[in-house]
Amino acid sequence: MDQSPRDSSTGFPFSAVVGQDQLRLALVLCAVHPGIGGVLVRGEKGTAKSTVVRALTTLLPAVRDENGPRPARLVELPVGATEDRVVGSLDLEKVLRDGERAFRPGLLSAAHQGVLYVDEVNLLHDHLVDVLLDAAAMGRVHIERDGISHSHPARFVLVGTMNPEEGELRPQLLDRFGLAVDVAASRDVDVRMEVVRRRLDFERDPQTFAARYAEQDHALAAAILEARNRLDSVELDDTELRRIAFLCASFDVDGMRADLVLARTATAHAAWRGADAVTAEDVRVAAELTLPHRRRRDPFDEPGLDQDQLDDALRQADEDTRAAEEPPAEAPSSEDSSEPTAGEAAEDPDGPDDPRGPGGGAPPPERPAGPAGSQFTTKLLEIPGVGEGAPGRRSRSRSSRGRAVRAANEQGHGLHLVGTLFAAAERQAARGRTAGRMILDSADLRGAVREGREGNLVVFVVDASGSMAARDRLSAVTGAVVSLLRDAYQRRDKVAVITVRGRDAELVLPPTSSVDIAVRRLRGMRTGGKSPLAEGFLRARQVVLRERLRDPQRRALVVTLTDGRATGGKDALHRARVAAGLLADSAVASVVVDCETGMVRLGLAAELARHLRGGYVRLGELSAQHVAGVVRAAA
Repeated sequence: MDQSPRDSSTGFPFSAVVGQDQLRLALVLCAVHPGIGGVLVRGEKGTAKSTVVRALTTLLPAVRDENGPRPARLVELPVGATEDRVVGSLDLEKVLRDGERAFRPGLLSAAHQGVLYVDEVNLLHDHLVDVLLDAAAMGRVHIERDGISHSHPARFVLVGTMNPEEGELRPQLLDRFGLAVDVAASRDVDVRMEVVRRRLDFERDPQTFAARYAEQDHALAAAILEARNRLDSVELDDTELRRIAFLCASFDVDGMRADLVLARTATAHAAWRGADAVTAEDVRVAAELTLPHRRRRDPFDEPGLDQDQLDDALRQADEDTRAAEEPPAEAPSSEDSSEPTAGEAAEDPDGPDDPRGPGGGAPPPERPAGPAGSQFTTKLLEIPGVGEGAPGRRSRSRSSRGRAVRAANEQGHGLHLVGTLFAAAERQAARGRTAGRMILDSADLRGAVREGREGNLVVFVVDASGSMAARDRLSAVTGAVVSLLRDAYQRRDKVAVITVRGRDAELVLPPTSSVDIAVRRLRGMRTGGKSPLAEGFLRARQVVLRERLRDPQRRALVVTLTDGRATGGKDALHRARVAAGLLADSAVASVVVDCETGMVRLGLAAELARHLRGGYVRLGELSAQHVAGVVRAAA
């Protein structure tokens, strides 16, 4: 259900939002201390993410500028915004009209002392996300471009919302957000009834509904202002600072940003409570908002923070603090030494570090090996040629932001200066130039043709038949697919997964940008039975053609992992070859990963690769770290 207000003059009151306590607290703490670095709100659609963010703006203190006091602004940054629009650019109007080199501020300047809201932040270009997060952390924007050096304050509450089903942010960008909150619709019937009732009341009469909660909103606004004023006087002593450092170390977060954000959040929470000093409870609340998204070392790690693990870490932090505060114990005398005597050593000749354990004997059971996917270093599977698809990091594409590769007579992306000068130089004699300045004409102008990288649709066809399951082969294949999915995540591809077994090919995951869902589906797939590879190729072709109707510019790459042993009838291999030819005729790039093992190899996967008119690589080569270069997706 769309919960965004229809009446632009009257927004949904912050106090009227039902539930979402953690989200509201995170937003309030960032309003108290903007230096926390913003909030990332992750959740399914229809969970009032945008409603709560827009309501926050009315609670912020008034802003004083050259025209006097004004309400704080909510500035929304569109996903397609350019860097010039975000940070500002040269004011061309003043340059052309007055000959004055002047700067035109961007959205970051407009958001100063207000809220900068980015819906679908996971779809924003990564370099723009970096710019936003830098400004949110520093409180200023520095611009060095177009011959202009400019700096201006930009203290704002940064809020990004996203639906994880549409793709995740990279872990490096997740870490840059100060706080992160996962939201979901309540499963409590009474809560859901109240959400609907309030929404309908608001739509019926926004002004009357807002007036009902005006007093509560005014009280919240006053409390935020009071907490801001108290913030600098809140004490963070060494005991709590040690607790913060211990927590971040025990959860094994990277770098020191988590420690700083946790300290700022705990201080803001203490100020919000009206306290003069940070306590253990403030640290706990801050940890619940600060650490969950920083624990994700891999895009396929589950988000969230286990409460039992947090309780254990806090208990250990208490013990560490008490131990640090106690005076050092005296060194033991020789009589109390814990070193083993000669007799004791003789009883245990192997010592405590012997791999067989105390007293020798049989070694302990081996530990389970890590997942195969963690051991793979995948090669770049790339579509040949130059496309025009969505920005990504896999295949070459024409781009407005990439590097200039040549000059063109037609309009390009920016001016190709060298090409323009060369074109003019060839005409100088005809224009009568003998000395002095070069004579330029509009016909000399050359546009810059730029190339960047695009994201593709990567369709995985995974042979899950009985022959693949033999000798634990499918375990290695699953690891390879997980590695390839991780690579697809980093390159901002859309992915689909098709499994082939029994009598048919199953589309276990339709095209999506949420590759963590693909991994969960893959790990839960069933194996065994025949290997109808023809159905797998036909289903892949169907998926690609359907997706072309939705997104014509996104090119497709089909990656097939199989030993090539098509079964399911006497003509199964022939049908697989015909289906492979149909897929190739549809102008679909492909790569076959040969999973055949053993001393005797039939070479069937390589033969299928020839019918697909695509690339071929063995499973071992895909994971071997000494192999370098690019596997092209077509001959």
